[in-house]
Order: sequence, then structure tokens, then C-alpha cells
Amino acid sequence: MKTAVVVFPGSNCDRDVADAVASVSGTRPEMVWHRESELQPVDLIVLPGGFSYGDYLRSGAMAAHSPIMREVAAAAAKGVSILGICNGFQMLTESHLLPGVLMRNAGLKFVCRHVHLRVETKQSPFTCGYASGQILRIPVAHFDGNYFADDTTLARLEDNDQIAFRYVSSEGSDTEDSNPNGSIANIAGIFNKSKSILGLMPHPDRAMDPVHGGSDGRAMFEGLLGALQ
Repeated sequence: MKTAVVVFPGSNCDRDVADAVASVSGTRPEMVWHRESELQPVDLIVLPGGFSYGDYLRSGAMAAHSPIMREVAAAAAKGVSILGICNGFQMLTESHLLPGVLMRNAGLKFVCRHVHLRVETKQSPFTCGYASGQILRIPVAHFDGNYFADDTTLARLEDNDQIAFRYVSSEGSDTEDSNPNGSIANIAGIFNKSKSILGLMPHPDRAMDPVHGGSDGRAMFEGLLGALQ
């Protein structure tokens, strides 16, 4: 599996993602600086978490206009798998590669803790390593993770099975208390219609080994390896 990790000024999880990919594939990803205007053929592109451009203007808004994002959009049009984690999810919505927006957390506070997620579908290269309905424990670290979409868009996401993960309690209930940021319908991650693109706020790259406090993120990268190699 050939992987490219795009690095922006302010990225702080690019190495986490690179280590996650290398630990399951045995191959280090190509680290691509955001000012590059060419992207070599790859199977997977990852937009990592962090605070690109210091989250000035709006999280992900400036990064969405970096030169490399034209190549990312072109690769997306060809069906290349793209994973956006946290700030990367924000970039995907700002680039209109995924619908909706990510706003300030409902509590107007930075949230940094483990949360529980429910896998809504395993029918994608990103979630094929899980069981539908499986409950995961994954960390979050964001200030602008409040996902919102209008009623028409939300209905389309539901109808097309494009909701990847929801915030839930440890027992699997999508309650208000289990929602760390106010996201509509407890949404933690979504796909594009063809499920070749996934954006999610939680960090599977930080849940790769028990020493990290849990390894529930590992199956995402193992599933990708099996689906894309």
C-alpha cells in the first residue's frame, strides 16, 4: 500500500499517522509538503490532524487552498482513497470533498479525552476491519469538531449510508451526554458517496497500541492495507 501523508505548517499528527501506516504495512509513507504541486501515484492519501496555519481564519480553510490540495482533489476524482483526521476532516469539508461544516464545539472549550464511537457500517475500505455496530474507544483533541449539515444533506448522508461513526456511550447509545462537541446526530465521521473518502474527528492514529491507552484504531489501518494493497 503506497501512502502519502500531506504535511502542513501546524500539523502535529503527521508522524503519528506515518508510524501507524508503517506499523501495519512495513513501509514508511511519503511525506509531502503542502507547497508541492505534484503527487506521485499512491493508494492512500492522509490529511493529518493538527492546527494547520494555526487555525487562523477558520480551521482547515487556509490549508484547503494549499497547492497540494489541487492534486488531492484530482486524486479524489480518480477514486484514490483519502483519509482526513481531525484537522484533515476540516480540510475535506473546506475543500468541498465532503459535505457539511465543522464549527466550534458546543461548549466552546477544547476537548481532549477518549470517547466511544459506534461503527455505523463496515462497507468501506476504512471500516472493513470492524463489525457494524462495534463500539470503539478512540481519543479526540479538537476545538472545532461540531459537525453540522442542513436537513437535506443530513438525509442524503443517512440514505446513502455515508455516516461512518457516531459518538455513543460505552454501552452504545447515541445520547447527548456521549456527544463531546454538539455534532448533529452525534456524527463523528462521514464518507463521500462512493466511500473512497473518510473524514473523522477522533484520532485512530493515536489508538494503535495498548501503551497509548487502547488499540481500537489499529483495525482501520489494517483494513485499509487489506483493501488497498
